[in-house]
Amino acid sequence: MDFQILDMAGARPEHSTVIVNFVAAVREQLMNSTCYVFSDNVQYRWNTREGEERTVIPDASINCRVKARKGNTFLDIPRFVMEVLSPSTEKYDRGEKMEIYRQQEIDEYWIVDWEKKSVEIYNLDYDEKGEPQYYLWNTVVEENKDILKIVHFPRIKIPFDKLFAEVDLEY
Repeated sequence: MDFQILDMAGARPEHSTVIVNFVAAVREQLMNSTCYVFSDNVQYRWNTREGEERTVIPDASINCRVKARKGNTFLDIPRFVMEVLSPSTEKYDRGEKMEIYRQQEIDEYWIVDWEKKSVEIYNLDYDEKGEPQYYLWNTVVEENKDILKIVHFPRIKIPFDKLFAEVDLEY
């Protein structure tokens, strides 16, 4: 088994604040359902198309298939993942990690930039050859903040201002 070691500095408080805000907003709305929201304390382990076993830890995920797991590691895919950008992870989140999520056919992928206060919403669909692809559904910023939604969970309300609440505080 090959492991990739990444030199990652600890997350900035703003990075963690966005994750906590997202989980807090979604958790109550998923109560008494078969789906759960998780922060960056769970991992997923899958095989890539090349046969490599990969483990990823999304910043946040919504999983409706929570029975297939070992400890804190899920073996099945979530329906939604979110990554909050930081300088040490942006290239990985937009590249290799996004490719892993695409190969696993995760329905929806958000890339959140807390500094720019923007949310890129990628929706999975299939090209003319039947291959899964991520398509940018929308980029949500202050000017169009009212359209922010989880595409695959349309009843869940996640206000833009709530997602980015307290990220401008001085720590």
